[in-house]
Amino acid sequence: MDSHSERLSPEARQFLKQDLISSDAAFIQKVPKVELHVHIEGTLTPELRWKLAQRHGIQPRFGTGSLKIESLEMLRMAYDNVISSAQLPSSGPTDHLVTFFQAYYSGFDFLRTKEDFFDLAMDYFRRAAAMNVRYCEPFFDPQGHTGRGIALSDIMEGFRDAQEEAMKLGVQSSWIMCFLRDQSPEAAMDQYKAAKMYKDMIVGIGLDSNEHNRPPSLFDEVFTLSRQDGFRLTAHCDVGVKDTHQHIHQVVDTVAKTGLDRIDHGLNAADDEALVSRIRNRGLALTICPWAYLRRETYTSIAERLRTLVAAGIKVCIASDSPVYMDHAWITYNLLLTKKMGGFTDAEMCQLVKNSVEMSWAEPNVKESIMREIEAMIKEDHNM
Repeated sequence: MDSHSERLSPEARQFLKQDLISSDAAFIQKVPKVELHVHIEGTLTPELRWKLAQRHGIQPRFGTGSLKIESLEMLRMAYDNVISSAQLPSSGPTDHLVTFFQAYYSGFDFLRTKEDFFDLAMDYFRRAAAMNVRYCEPFFDPQGHTGRGIALSDIMEGFRDAQEEAMKLGVQSSWIMCFLRDQSPEAAMDQYKAAKMYKDMIVGIGLDSNEHNRPPSLFDEVFTLSRQDGFRLTAHCDVGVKDTHQHIHQVVDTVAKTGLDRIDHGLNAADDEALVSRIRNRGLALTICPWAYLRRETYTSIAERLRTLVAAGIKVCIASDSPVYMDHAWITYNLLLTKKMGGFTDAEMCQLVKNSVEMSWAEPNVKESIMREIEAMIKEDHNM
């Protein structure tokens, strides 16, 4: 049986990473990049989680807390063994299986001060700079912090200081504030009103977290108000989950009266020709994170859908999602995986990167600068 017709094991995914980086990766590593789908809380490395635990004198727990973490090496191993909820046995959760959401949200408790949020963002920005990311729009989940008693000002000012420091590294950024869809629309509205004062930092409003029985339409009122206030709008439509096609349809056409401005994930749109046509006609773009899907879908199903969307002329931005909980596959690995899955040439990958620049919510001068840098690199590469 073709192994690509099955979900890849952790060992197979690690082999794939090694294979990708040892292939002809020079162009992907060098090209100036834009990242439009990365959860800042999903970049909390084991090393930083350990450091913050020591800073605050707390146990460096992971997941539900049933795993006793006694060393940084044990913490690293726990990160390496995160599973998707789709991989849970039929008998249900166990003490030794930590799902993505359990791993992700267990990291929030280590973020308590302005310094912590600065360190989190700055750690990502440094990595982004090393990967030639010139502009990014990180997601953040303020409800997961203010609900614990953390001041919104500590979150935002920590991010602001990191944002300014990152510019010295050549990385510019704007933030996308996400509502937690497993909390109430009323809670989202309260958080929105509190955060409006940071409109100089926040370019967009998003919707993430567990979407089981939580359609985007539940948040129509706050999305409509956000648009009236000048924010750009997006929402997650996760891959392979219940009602995902219905959720994509709402994001495309109905939420905030005319649909949102971008779709996060949305890979399942490729299953429906009418939906593909509607997305293309509206000129909507998708943020696609192929590595994130490897634990839920087969390699073959991801590759086929990705090729369908690109062939249809839909713009996609390849990004990393929450890389530390997804085999530490940062944007470079996601781009390399996209190239392999799609059978794309360097020239075609270059066009995908250009599309990412165009679909970003960066200021025109930022877009123009990145485009010039890409064009200059192309001229230097005789293989393009």
